[in-house]
Amino acid sequence: MRAVRWAIPGAAVLLVLTACARGTGGGDGTAAPSFDPDADVSGKLTVMGFGAGDEIGETRLERAKKSMPDVDVSLIEGDLDIQAFLSAVAAGDPPDVVYANRDQIGTFASRGAVVPLDECYASQDVDQDAFRDAALAQVTFGDQLYGVPEFNQVQLTMANQSLLDAAGLTIEDVNGSDWDAVTAATTALSKSDGGTVSVIGYDSKMPEFLPLWAKANGADLLSEDGRTAQLDDPKVLEALEFAVNVYDVQGGFAGVKSTRDAADFFGSGNQFASSTLGAMPMEQWYVNVLNENSPDAPMAFDAFRTPEGEPLAYATGSAWAIPAGSANPEAACRFAASMVSFDSWMAAAQARADAREQEGLVFTGVLTGNEKADDEIRSTLVDVTDEPWASGVNAMYEANDHTFALPANPADSEFKTAWQDAVNRVLNGQQEPAEALAQAQEEAQKALDAAWERWDGGSTD
Repeated sequence: MRAVRWAIPGAAVLLVLTACARGTGGGDGTAAPSFDPDADVSGKLTVMGFGAGDEIGETRLERAKKSMPDVDVSLIEGDLDIQAFLSAVAAGDPPDVVYANRDQIGTFASRGAVVPLDECYASQDVDQDAFRDAALAQVTFGDQLYGVPEFNQVQLTMANQSLLDAAGLTIEDVNGSDWDAVTAATTALSKSDGGTVSVIGYDSKMPEFLPLWAKANGADLLSEDGRTAQLDDPKVLEALEFAVNVYDVQGGFAGVKSTRDAADFFGSGNQFASSTLGAMPMEQWYVNVLNENSPDAPMAFDAFRTPEGEPLAYATGSAWAIPAGSANPEAACRFAASMVSFDSWMAAAQARADAREQEGLVFTGVLTGNEKADDEIRSTLVDVTDEPWASGVNAMYEANDHTFALPANPADSEFKTAWQDAVNRVLNGQQEPAEALAQAQEEAQKALDAAWERWDGGSTD
């Protein structure tokens, strides 16, 4: 076995991977560990990329530890360091279980860095049907499961009701259901003072939300099988042009970004509380931030909607995976299964609800990635009746039922870099949208072809 290096375009690291034949470290699963539900587990379990952090993490972590009393669980806290992780795999000294973004799983699997988990699911009676479809699809590669998903991040429309009222607008004007209305509302809501944007009328949240706007317009950035980039689709171009024009009618992206970056985003002086932002699509966790830090902010909420008025959200989240060469895969499997079990989610949600009550705050729910847990948490623990927060919670759960995700593929980082760099070039005035997307299409497809060729050819080289 030898170590090879491969670069992710636009990234600052070289990823060090073990070069081995397909199937020896993941691949088709021929050398994947067997998982015995009756086996005794003991020894050490090293977890990389996860920090308990809050009561949601702490409660589940303690339950997982208690379920394996003879296992010494140690955390390498902080976000996953991809270079450190893949270098450890290459050196034959990986952590036992890793916590990663779901969109990284396909690349890890294609490189033989993580092992298939179909037998792990079966050994622990993990209910695949309970997971959100989009979440499960992101950890499925080559018709095998390589991750155990958890959490869901979705977007909803958030707006300042006072600014809407003053402009004679409603939440329907900014929820995405009418793009002309969004542009008109942007013009009506935005304000400039001496060339400086003092009030952002609407923030389309570019570059990161291009997949959302494209999907709303009927286009996917990537084919369903994860093999073909579709960045030059005319509908993607139309979505990009619209989302960028939202900034153009406010004087350009630079001015909007400057005002956005200066905001006290996580504090009591956030953009909505200070009435310096009219509306934007944003992940659901920000509802809780607003409720905690600026409960009197004049908010309005709705799902993000397509031009047909249908709710839509671009789902992202995390997943547990077992590295190739894990010294304790059996314990790793049980740990992952415990962290996403229905009972663990319910206990964690109860802990969060209790903590919120003690702080005099409302519990706005938690999106687990598990449909059954989500439904039970909402029906038994979420009791928000005061507006506007009740509308925010309803929008969150509506969005969670109407999600999509980019398919698992072996070149996710390169693919993401291609389209995000393209959007940034447009925002910075370096290229026109059509030219930028044409370049991104070429870059993305080249990366996909090379990665799929390695996989199809039976090698992780």
